[in-house]
Amino acid sequence: MTNNSVFSQEVTDTISADTIKKKIILPVLSDNFYRKPPPVKLKYSFAREIALPEPEKKLPSHWTKKNVLGFDISEIAFVNWSAGGTSSISGLLKGDFNRTYEKKLLKWVNELSVRYGMNKQDGIEVRKTDDAFQFNSTFGHRHDPESNWFHSAKLNFNTQLTNGYKYPNKENPISRLFAPAYMFLGFGAENSTKSKNRVFYLSPFTYKATLVWDQELADKGAFGVEKAIYDAEGNLIKNGKKSKNELGFLITNKYKKEIYKNVIFVNSLSLYSDYVNKFGNVDVDCDLALNLVVNQYVKANIGTRILYDDDIKNKTEVAGVQVTEGPKVQLKQVLGVGLTYAF
Repeated sequence: MTNNSVFSQEVTDTISADTIKKKIILPVLSDNFYRKPPPVKLKYSFAREIALPEPEKKLPSHWTKKNVLGFDISEIAFVNWSAGGTSSISGLLKGDFNRTYEKKLLKWVNELSVRYGMNKQDGIEVRKTDDAFQFNSTFGHRHDPESNWFHSAKLNFNTQLTNGYKYPNKENPISRLFAPAYMFLGFGAENSTKSKNRVFYLSPFTYKATLVWDQELADKGAFGVEKAIYDAEGNLIKNGKKSKNELGFLITNKYKKEIYKNVIFVNSLSLYSDYVNKFGNVDVDCDLALNLVVNQYVKANIGTRILYDDDIKNKTEVAGVQVTEGPKVQLKQVLGVGLTYAF
Protein backbone atom coordinates (compact mmCIF):
# COMPACT_ATOMS: atom_id res chain seq x y z
CA MET A 1 0.00 0.00 0.00
CA THR A 2 1.50 3.16 -1.17
CA ASN A 3 0.76 6.60 0.17
CA ASN A 4 1.35 9.77 -1.88
CA SER A 5 1.41 13.04 -0.12
CA VAL A 6 -1.16 15.59 -1.13
CA PHE A 7 1.45 18.31 -1.11
CA SER A 8 3.73 16.49 -3.56
CA GLN A 9 5.44 18.83 -6.23
CA GLU A 10 6.15 16.16 -8.76
CA VAL A 11 4.17 16.29 -12.01
CA THR A 12 4.63 13.99 -14.89
CA ASP A 13 4.54 15.96 -18.22
CA THR A 14 3.95 13.74 -21.19
CA ILE A 15 3.75 16.52 -23.88
CA SER A 16 6.93 17.51 -25.64
CA ALA A 17 7.83 21.15 -25.41
CA ASP A 18 8.57 21.31 -29.16
CA THR A 19 4.98 20.52 -30.01
CA ILE A 20 3.63 23.65 -28.30
CA LYS A 21 3.12 26.48 -30.76
CA LYS A 22 2.73 29.95 -29.39
CA LYS A 23 0.99 32.73 -31.42
CA ILE A 24 2.33 36.23 -30.90
CA ILE A 25 -0.11 39.00 -31.80
CA LEU A 26 1.35 42.50 -32.36
CA PRO A 27 -0.85 45.56 -32.40
CA VAL A 28 -1.07 47.17 -35.92
CA LEU A 29 -2.07 50.77 -36.39
CA SER A 30 -4.98 51.50 -38.78
CA ASP A 31 -4.43 53.28 -42.24
CA ASN A 32 -6.67 56.06 -41.07
CA PHE A 33 -4.01 56.91 -38.54
CA TYR A 34 -1.76 58.26 -41.33
CA ARG A 35 -4.46 60.13 -43.27
CA LYS A 36 -5.35 63.72 -42.62
CA PRO A 37 -8.85 64.20 -41.44
CA PRO A 38 -11.20 65.66 -44.07
CA PRO A 39 -11.93 69.38 -43.72
CA VAL A 40 -14.97 70.25 -41.81
CA LYS A 41 -17.77 71.33 -44.12
CA LEU A 42 -19.44 74.55 -43.16
CA LYS A 43 -23.11 74.43 -42.82
CA TYR A 44 -23.51 77.83 -44.47
CA SER A 45 -21.33 79.27 -47.29
CA PHE A 46 -21.35 82.55 -49.17
CA ALA A 47 -19.04 81.26 -51.93
CA ARG A 48 -20.33 81.37 -55.51
CA GLU A 49 -19.41 78.82 -58.11
CA ILE A 50 -18.29 80.44 -61.39
CA ALA A 51 -17.98 78.38 -64.58
CA LEU A 52 -15.13 79.73 -66.74
CA PRO A 53 -15.93 79.60 -70.48
CA GLU A 54 -13.74 77.39 -72.57
CA PRO A 55 -11.52 79.34 -75.00
CA GLU A 56 -12.87 79.30 -78.53
CA LYS A 57 -10.69 77.73 -81.17
CA LYS A 58 -10.18 80.16 -84.05
CA LEU A 59 -10.11 78.59 -87.46
CA PRO A 60 -7.25 79.74 -89.70
CA SER A 61 -8.32 82.41 -92.19
CA HIS A 62 -7.64 81.92 -95.88
CA TRP A 63 -7.98 85.63 -96.56
CA THR A 64 -5.02 87.99 -96.83
CA LYS A 65 -5.21 91.73 -97.26
CA LYS A 66 -2.96 94.63 -98.15
CA ASN A 67 -3.81 98.32 -98.16
CA VAL A 68 -1.47 101.08 -99.35
CA LEU A 69 -2.25 104.79 -99.23
CA GLY A 70 0.05 107.35 -100.80
CA PHE A 71 0.37 111.05 -101.45
CA ASP A 72 2.85 112.54 -103.92
CA ILE A 73 3.58 116.23 -104.08
CA SER A 74 5.78 118.45 -106.22
CA GLU A 75 6.23 122.20 -105.93
CA ILE A 76 8.23 124.95 -107.59
CA ALA A 77 8.19 128.62 -106.61
CA PHE A 78 9.84 131.74 -108.06
CA VAL A 79 10.40 135.08 -106.32
CA ASN A 80 12.13 137.81 -108.35
CA TRP A 81 13.69 135.09 -110.48
CA SER A 82 15.57 136.83 -113.28
CA ALA A 83 15.22 133.89 -115.69
CA GLY A 84 11.46 133.86 -115.24
CA GLY A 85 9.14 130.96 -114.55
CA THR A 86 5.71 130.04 -113.25
CA SER A 87 5.16 128.85 -109.69
CA SER A 88 3.12 125.66 -109.44
CA ILE A 89 2.16 122.93 -107.04
CA SER A 90 0.88 119.43 -107.83
CA GLY A 91 -0.54 116.69 -105.69
CA LEU A 92 -1.50 113.09 -106.37
CA LEU A 93 -3.58 110.99 -104.00
CA LYS A 94 -3.52 107.22 -104.56
CA GLY A 95 -4.77 104.08 -102.91
CA ASP A 96 -4.27 100.38 -103.62
CA PHE A 97 -6.34 97.72 -101.87
CA ASN A 98 -5.97 93.95 -102.21
CA ARG A 99 -8.05 91.08 -100.85
CA THR A 100 -6.95 87.53 -101.70
CA TYR A 101 -8.58 84.22 -100.82
CA GLU A 102 -6.38 81.17 -101.29
CA LYS A 103 -7.13 77.61 -100.21
CA LYS A 104 -5.55 74.50 -101.71
CA LEU A 105 -6.86 74.46 -105.29
CA LEU A 106 -8.72 77.80 -105.24
CA LYS A 107 -7.50 81.39 -105.56
CA TRP A 108 -9.59 84.56 -105.71
CA VAL A 109 -7.77 87.89 -106.09
CA ASN A 110 -9.56 91.26 -105.81
CA GLU A 111 -7.71 94.52 -106.49
CA LEU A 112 -8.93 98.11 -106.31
CA SER A 113 -6.78 101.03 -107.45
CA VAL A 114 -7.75 104.72 -107.21
CA ARG A 115 -5.76 107.73 -108.49
CA TYR A 116 -6.60 111.43 -108.43
CA GLY A 117 -4.19 114.32 -109.06
CA MET A 118 -4.47 118.08 -109.45
CA ASN A 119 -2.18 120.96 -110.44
CA LYS A 120 -2.30 124.69 -109.70
CA GLN A 121 -0.19 127.31 -111.49
CA ASP A 122 -0.03 131.07 -111.04
CA GLY A 123 -2.75 132.74 -113.09
CA ILE A 124 -4.29 129.42 -114.19
CA GLU A 125 -7.25 127.59 -112.68
CA VAL A 126 -6.84 124.24 -110.93
CA ARG A 127 -6.49 121.44 -113.47
CA LYS A 128 -6.80 117.69 -113.23
CA THR A 129 -3.63 115.70 -113.88
CA ASP A 130 -4.73 112.14 -113.11
CA ASP A 131 -8.05 110.37 -112.60
CA ALA A 132 -8.49 106.61 -112.50
CA PHE A 133 -10.74 104.03 -110.86
CA GLN A 134 -9.82 100.40 -111.58
CA PHE A 135 -11.19 97.16 -110.19
CA ASN A 136 -9.89 93.68 -111.03
CA SER A 137 -11.21 90.33 -109.84
CA THR A 138 -9.75 86.96 -110.85
CA PHE A 139 -11.09 83.59 -109.71
CA GLY A 140 -8.91 80.55 -110.44
CA HIS A 141 -8.92 76.78 -109.91
CA ARG A 142 -6.05 74.33 -110.41
CA HIS A 143 -5.89 70.53 -110.41
CA ASP A 144 -2.54 70.25 -108.61
CA PRO A 145 -1.67 72.31 -105.49
CA GLU A 146 1.93 72.53 -106.72
CA SER A 147 1.01 73.79 -110.19
CA ASN A 148 1.30 77.46 -111.23
CA TRP A 149 -1.45 77.13 -113.86
CA PHE A 150 -5.05 78.04 -113.04
CA HIS A 151 -8.30 77.84 -114.99
CA SER A 152 -9.44 81.42 -114.43
CA ALA A 153 -12.32 83.83 -114.90
CA LYS A 154 -11.42 87.53 -114.92
CA LEU A 155 -13.44 90.71 -114.46
CA ASN A 156 -11.91 94.14 -115.10
CA PHE A 157 -13.64 97.50 -114.78
CA ASN A 158 -12.09 100.94 -115.49
CA THR A 159 -13.53 104.44 -115.36
CA GLN A 160 -12.86 107.93 -113.98
CA LEU A 161 -14.39 110.08 -111.25
CA THR A 162 -14.73 113.63 -112.63
CA ASN A 163 -15.01 115.49 -115.93
CA GLY A 164 -12.02 115.66 -118.25
CA TYR A 165 -11.17 118.58 -120.51
CA LYS A 166 -8.90 119.42 -123.40
CA TYR A 167 -7.33 122.43 -121.71
CA PRO A 168 -7.62 125.39 -121.97
CA ASN A 169 -11.19 124.60 -123.12
CA LYS A 170 -13.23 124.02 -119.97
CA GLU A 171 -16.63 124.52 -121.56
CA ASN A 172 -16.91 121.19 -123.35
CA PRO A 173 -15.90 118.10 -121.33
CA ILE A 174 -14.41 115.32 -123.43
CA SER A 175 -15.03 112.69 -120.73
CA ARG A 176 -17.19 112.20 -117.65
CA LEU A 177 -17.95 109.69 -114.92
CA PHE A 178 -18.78 106.37 -116.69
CA ALA A 179 -18.07 108.08 -119.99
CA PRO A 180 -16.07 106.18 -120.82
CA ALA A 181 -16.10 103.05 -118.70
CA TYR A 182 -14.57 99.77 -119.87
CA MET A 183 -15.54 96.30 -118.68
CA PHE A 184 -13.78 93.05 -119.59
CA LEU A 185 -15.21 89.66 -118.69
CA GLY A 186 -13.59 86.45 -119.90
CA PHE A 187 -12.39 82.93 -119.26
CA GLY A 188 -8.93 81.55 -119.82
CA ALA A 189 -5.74 80.33 -118.19
CA GLU A 190 -3.45 82.09 -115.73
CA ASN A 191 0.11 81.31 -114.74
CA SER A 192 1.46 82.93 -111.58
CA THR A 193 4.57 82.29 -109.51
CA LYS A 194 4.42 81.47 -105.81
CA SER A 195 5.78 84.92 -104.94
CA LYS A 196 3.25 86.52 -107.34
CA ASN A 197 6.05 88.53 -108.97
CA ARG A 198 4.81 87.41 -112.38
CA VAL A 199 1.20 86.86 -113.44
CA PHE A 200 0.40 85.91 -117.05
CA TYR A 201 -3.20 85.57 -118.27
CA LEU A 202 -4.51 84.42 -121.65
CA SER A 203 -8.18 84.44 -122.61
CA PRO A 204 -9.36 83.38 -126.09
CA PHE A 205 -12.92 84.54 -125.28
CA THR A 206 -13.28 87.92 -123.61
CA TYR A 207 -16.31 90.18 -123.73
CA LYS A 208 -15.53 93.91 -123.80
CA ALA A 209 -18.13 96.59 -123.15
CA THR A 210 -17.43 100.26 -123.79
CA LEU A 211 -19.90 102.43 -121.86
CA VAL A 212 -20.63 106.11 -122.55
CA TRP A 213 -23.40 107.04 -120.13
CA ASP A 214 -23.42 110.71 -121.14
CA GLN A 215 -25.88 111.22 -123.97
CA GLU A 216 -24.12 114.32 -125.31
CA LEU A 217 -20.86 112.39 -125.71
CA ALA A 218 -22.70 109.35 -127.03
CA ASP A 219 -24.38 111.48 -129.72
CA LYS A 220 -20.91 112.57 -130.85
CA GLY A 221 -19.83 108.93 -131.16
CA ALA A 222 -17.14 109.33 -128.49
CA PHE A 223 -14.94 106.33 -127.65
CA GLY A 224 -16.20 104.26 -130.54
CA VAL A 225 -19.93 104.04 -129.80
CA GLU A 226 -22.45 104.51 -132.61
CA LYS A 227 -23.14 108.24 -132.92
CA ALA A 228 -26.48 109.98 -133.36
CA ILE A 229 -28.20 110.36 -136.75
CA TYR A 230 -29.29 113.82 -137.92
CA ASP A 231 -31.23 114.93 -140.97
CA ALA A 232 -30.01 117.45 -143.53
CA GLU A 233 -31.25 120.33 -141.40
CA GLY A 234 -29.46 119.09 -138.29
CA ASN A 235 -32.49 117.71 -136.52
CA LEU A 236 -31.91 114.65 -134.34
CA ILE A 237 -33.42 111.49 -135.80
CA LYS A 238 -31.83 108.84 -133.60
CA ASN A 239 -29.82 109.16 -130.40
CA GLY A 240 -26.34 107.76 -130.23
CA LYS A 241 -25.83 104.44 -128.48
CA LYS A 242 -24.41 104.48 -124.98
CA SER A 243 -22.53 101.23 -125.27
CA LYS A 244 -20.48 99.14 -127.64
CA ASN A 245 -20.06 95.37 -127.33
CA GLU A 246 -17.12 93.34 -128.58
CA LEU A 247 -15.81 89.77 -128.34
CA GLY A 248 -12.12 89.05 -128.72
CA PHE A 249 -8.98 87.71 -127.11
CA LEU A 250 -7.12 89.25 -124.19
CA ILE A 251 -3.55 88.87 -122.99
CA THR A 252 -2.32 90.48 -119.77
CA ASN A 253 1.01 90.26 -118.02
CA LYS A 254 2.29 91.72 -114.76
CA TYR A 255 5.95 91.56 -113.84
CA LYS A 256 7.75 92.86 -110.74
CA LYS A 257 11.45 92.55 -109.92
CA GLU A 258 13.99 94.26 -107.69
CA ILE A 259 16.70 95.12 -110.24
CA TYR A 260 18.92 96.79 -107.65
CA LYS A 261 18.74 97.30 -103.91
CA ASN A 262 15.58 99.35 -103.17
CA VAL A 263 14.96 99.84 -106.90
CA ILE A 264 11.90 97.90 -108.10
CA PHE A 265 10.83 97.58 -111.72
CA VAL A 266 7.10 97.06 -112.35
CA ASN A 267 5.52 96.36 -115.73
CA SER A 268 1.88 95.86 -116.64
CA LEU A 269 0.80 95.02 -120.21
CA SER A 270 -2.64 94.41 -121.72
CA LEU A 271 -3.37 93.46 -125.36
CA TYR A 272 -6.89 93.08 -126.76
CA SER A 273 -8.25 92.50 -130.28
CA ASP A 274 -11.84 92.13 -131.38
CA TYR A 275 -12.84 89.14 -133.55
CA VAL A 276 -15.70 90.91 -135.35
CA ASN A 277 -14.65 94.54 -135.85
CA LYS A 278 -11.25 94.98 -137.53
CA PHE A 279 -9.59 91.82 -136.22
CA GLY A 280 -5.87 92.46 -135.94
CA ASN A 281 -6.28 95.98 -134.58
CA VAL A 282 -4.78 95.60 -131.12
CA ASP A 283 -5.64 97.84 -128.17
CA VAL A 284 -2.47 98.38 -126.15
CA ASP A 285 -2.21 99.42 -122.51
CA CYS A 286 1.36 99.36 -121.20
CA ASP A 287 2.48 100.72 -117.82
CA LEU A 288 6.19 100.94 -116.91
CA ALA A 289 7.39 102.12 -113.51
CA LEU A 290 10.49 102.33 -111.33
CA ASN A 291 9.78 102.49 -107.61
CA LEU A 292 12.65 103.88 -105.52
CA VAL A 293 12.33 102.97 -101.84
CA VAL A 294 13.87 105.49 -99.44
CA ASN A 295 12.42 103.93 -96.29
CA GLN A 296 9.19 102.40 -95.06
CA TYR A 297 7.21 105.61 -95.58
CA VAL A 298 9.06 107.65 -98.21
CA LYS A 299 9.17 106.48 -101.82
CA ALA A 300 9.84 107.95 -105.24
CA ASN A 301 8.48 106.70 -108.54
CA ILE A 302 9.15 107.26 -112.22
CA GLY A 303 6.51 105.97 -114.59
CA THR A 304 5.33 105.97 -118.18
CA ARG A 305 1.99 104.77 -119.53
CA ILE A 306 1.40 104.08 -123.21
CA LEU A 307 -2.12 103.67 -124.62
CA TYR A 308 -3.43 102.97 -128.09
CA ASP A 309 -7.08 102.34 -128.93
CA ASP A 310 -8.38 102.64 -132.48
CA ASP A 311 -11.77 103.75 -131.13
CA ILE A 312 -10.39 106.76 -129.23
CA LYS A 313 -9.99 109.79 -131.47
CA ASN A 314 -7.62 112.57 -130.57
CA LYS A 315 -9.04 116.07 -130.05
CA THR A 316 -7.19 119.34 -130.58
CA GLU A 317 -7.89 123.08 -130.62
CA VAL A 318 -7.70 124.90 -133.99
CA ALA A 319 -8.46 128.63 -133.89
CA GLY A 320 -10.51 128.17 -130.73
CA VAL A 321 -12.53 125.34 -132.23
CA GLN A 322 -12.28 121.78 -130.98
CA VAL A 323 -11.42 119.44 -133.84
CA THR A 324 -11.52 115.62 -133.76
CA GLU A 325 -8.57 113.86 -135.35
CA GLY A 326 -7.80 110.19 -135.88
CA PRO A 327 -6.50 107.74 -133.26
CA LYS A 328 -3.02 108.42 -131.90
CA VAL A 329 -0.63 106.89 -129.39
CA GLN A 330 -1.31 108.33 -125.95
CA LEU A 331 1.63 108.89 -123.60
CA LYS A 332 1.71 109.90 -119.94
CA GLN A 333 4.87 110.40 -117.88
CA VAL A 334 4.91 110.62 -114.09
CA LEU A 335 7.68 111.59 -111.65
CA GLY A 336 6.84 111.91 -108.00
CA VAL A 337 8.15 111.71 -104.46
CA GLY A 338 5.76 111.13 -101.61
CA LEU A 339 4.59 109.35 -98.52
CA THR A 340 3.08 105.88 -98.38
CA TYR A 341 1.39 104.01 -95.55
CA ALA A 342 0.67 100.30 -95.68
CA PHE A 343 -1.73 98.56 -93.31
